[in-house]
Amino acid sequence: MSAGLNSDRDVNPGHPTTDKKLADFDPVKKPKRNKFAFACAILASVASILLGYDIGVMSGAKDYIQIDFKLSDLEVGLLVGTLNWYSLFGSAAAGVTSDWIGRRYTIVVAGAIFFVGALLMGFSTNYAFLMVARFVAGIGVGFALMIAPVYTAEVSPASSRGFLTSFPEVFINAGILLGYLSNYAFSKLPTNLGWRVMLGIGAIPSVFLALVVLAMPESPRWLVMQGRLGDARKVLDKTSDSKEESQQRLSDIKEAAGIPQDCNDDIVQVQKKSHGQGVWKELFIHPTRPVRHILICGIGIHFFQQASGIDAVVLYSTDIFKKAGITSSSHKLLATVAVGFTKTVFILVATFLLDRVGRRPLLLSSVGGMVLSLSALGFGLTMIDHSHEKLPWAVALSIAMVLAFVAFFSIGMGPIAWVYSSEIFPLRLRAQGTGIGVAINRVTSGVISTTFIMLYKAISIGGAFFLFAGIAAVAWVFFYACYPETRGRTLEDMEVLFGNLIGWRSALKDEQKKEGAHGGNEGQIQMGTKA
Repeated sequence: MSAGLNSDRDVNPGHPTTDKKLADFDPVKKPKRNKFAFACAILASVASILLGYDIGVMSGAKDYIQIDFKLSDLEVGLLVGTLNWYSLFGSAAAGVTSDWIGRRYTIVVAGAIFFVGALLMGFSTNYAFLMVARFVAGIGVGFALMIAPVYTAEVSPASSRGFLTSFPEVFINAGILLGYLSNYAFSKLPTNLGWRVMLGIGAIPSVFLALVVLAMPESPRWLVMQGRLGDARKVLDKTSDSKEESQQRLSDIKEAAGIPQDCNDDIVQVQKKSHGQGVWKELFIHPTRPVRHILICGIGIHFFQQASGIDAVVLYSTDIFKKAGITSSSHKLLATVAVGFTKTVFILVATFLLDRVGRRPLLLSSVGGMVLSLSALGFGLTMIDHSHEKLPWAVALSIAMVLAFVAFFSIGMGPIAWVYSSEIFPLRLRAQGTGIGVAINRVTSGVISTTFIMLYKAISIGGAFFLFAGIAAVAWVFFYACYPETRGRTLEDMEVLFGNLIGWRSALKDEQKKEGAHGGNEGQIQMGTKA
C-alpha cells in the first residue's frame, strides 16, 4: 500500500497505470541502475584493501623486522596481532562517526588515518616507533572494516545485495595478494630497507580511496535519517532495479525511520536523537527477542570466522610452509602468493553464488570443508613433526590442505560473515550492531594472531590445527541451528526472520502462511527481490 501511495506522487491523476508499469520495467534502464550500484559497491570496498594489504605484507615483513630489530617471538606476535586490537577503537568510533557525518565521509577518514599510519610504519626507526605506527594504522583499518559493508548493504538493491556486499571481502583478499606480491618484489632489497618499503607503500591505496569517494553518493538510508528525502530518492532511483522497487525501498526506510508515508517533501524534519542514544540499551539491556537473536547471529558469525584460524594461516603461512619442509625464503614467499591467489579466485566465485545459492547452503558447505581441510592439515603436520626423515606425501598434503582451507573459507565463511552481519540489523541499530561484529572479529583475530606462535610451540603445530578444526565443527552446528536464510529479503524486512534462536524454522513457516493468506504487498516484495 505504501508503494502505491508513493507511486501516486509521480503520476498525474488519470494517467494510465499501464504506461507507468511499462516505464518501470523498461529493460534498457535496469542495467544502468545495476551498474551504478555495482560501481558504488566497488568504490566503497576499496577501503577493505587497507586491512588485506597489512595482513599480507606483514606475513613476510615480520621475518625481516625480527632480524633487523632482533625481536623475540612474543614481540613479533604483539607486532602482528595488536593491529587488530587497535582497530577496535577505529570500528567503535566509526559507528558514531558514520551516523554523524555520513557513511561516505567516514570512508575518507579511514583512508586518511591509514595513510598516516603506513607512512609512519615505513619510517620507523625502532620497535617502539613501529608499534605507535601500528596503532595509527589500526585505527584506520577499524574505520574501513566497519563502514565498507554497511555502506554497500545500504546502497545495494535486494536482488544483488549478497553479490555486492561480498565486495569488501573480495578486496580484503585482493589486498592480501598485493601484500604477498609486495613481499616477494622487495625481498631482494637490504633487510633494513626492504620491510620499510613493503609497509610504507601501503599508503598508496589510502590516497586512491580518499579520491574515489568524491564519485560516490551518500547512503540513502543515512539521507533519510537526516530528513533529506529528495536526495535519498535520487540515489534509490539510480541504485534500484526498477522505479517501483525504488519507491518501495524509500517507503520501507521511511517506516523504519519513523517518517509518515504521506510526508513526501524533499526536506523533512526528523526527530533527532543524540547519536547512539538508546541503541546500546536496545542491543544489550532491553533487547526484543528478534534483536537478541540478530545480535547473537551477528556476534557468532564474526567470532567463528576468526576463531577457526584463518588469520593464523594467512599471517604465519611462511612459518607453516617452513614446518612443512620449505626452507628457501623465496620459495616460501612464492607459496604465500599461491595462498593469496587461491583466496582471491574463490572469493570471486563466491560473489556469483551468494544470490543464486543463498547464504545458508554456502556457509554450511564452506565450514564443512574447513573442518575436513584443517583436520587433514593437522594430520600432515603432525606426521612431519614426528618423522625423522622427509615425508614427501605429508609435505604435499600439508601444502594442498593450506590451499584447500583458504579456498573453502573464501567461498563461504569469509564473505558471508560480512554480508550477513551487515544486512540483518534493523536500520536504527545497523551502524552500532555492525561495529560490534567488527569488534568481535578483530578481538578474536588479535588473540589468534598474537598467540599463534606460543600456541603451536605449546601443543605442536599439528595440534593447533586440530584445535581450529574442532572450533570449526562447533561453528557448523551453531550455524545450522540458529541462522535463517536471508537471500531475497529487503533490509527492512529482515526482522521477521528472527526471534526464535533454535525454532526459527517453525516461526518462518507461520510467517509464510500469513503472507500466503494476505497476499498483496508481502507477495510483491518477495517476487520483486527474489534472486
